[in-house]
Amino acid sequence: MSSPTAAVHADATRVLAAWKAPDAGQSAIREALLAYLAVRDDACSRSCEAGHLTASALVVDEAGEHALLTLHPRVGRWLQLGGHIEPEDTTLAGAALREATEESGIEGLTISEAPVHLDVHPVTCSLGIPTRHLDVRYLVRAPAGARGVRSDESVDLRWWPLAELPDDVAFGRALLLS
Repeated sequence: MSSPTAAVHADATRVLAAWKAPDAGQSAIREALLAYLAVRDDACSRSCEAGHLTASALVVDEAGEHALLTLHPRVGRWLQLGGHIEPEDTTLAGAALREATEESGIEGLTISEAPVHLDVHPVTCSLGIPTRHLDVRYLVRAPAGARGVRSDESVDLRWWPLAELPDDVAFGRALLLS
């Protein structure tokens, strides 16, 4: 494999193979992602029209009481931060942390060692064609007093109490309130 995303592809395979899914649904998605990675060398590249891995971050404040969400311009909903894997990314966690830092404007974020949630969803992304995002999601903590700064990739950026997260981010509510 010699693609620009070869390193992150190998990391994704290693991370997902080692990940202990919290339930049967997450285990099924993990197995599907591993199978996809096994047959698609380009599975981590946005140019993979059949679908591609993305890296997301549920950013929480230091106290673990609020999550930072973005009002996504293309999707039109409040979502966790994240996006496409770039050629310079070498790990899934690194891609998620890069995306979180770029989209939040917050320096000093720290990321969980392992993913916390997986999701597969249809989307028309930056390619302008319908595809699927095979989203690997991490928990990220912001330093004390962190204030987000909206990037050009967002209509709005806001801290939400965990008990009030939108349904699209319900995995975070379940994860953090349990």
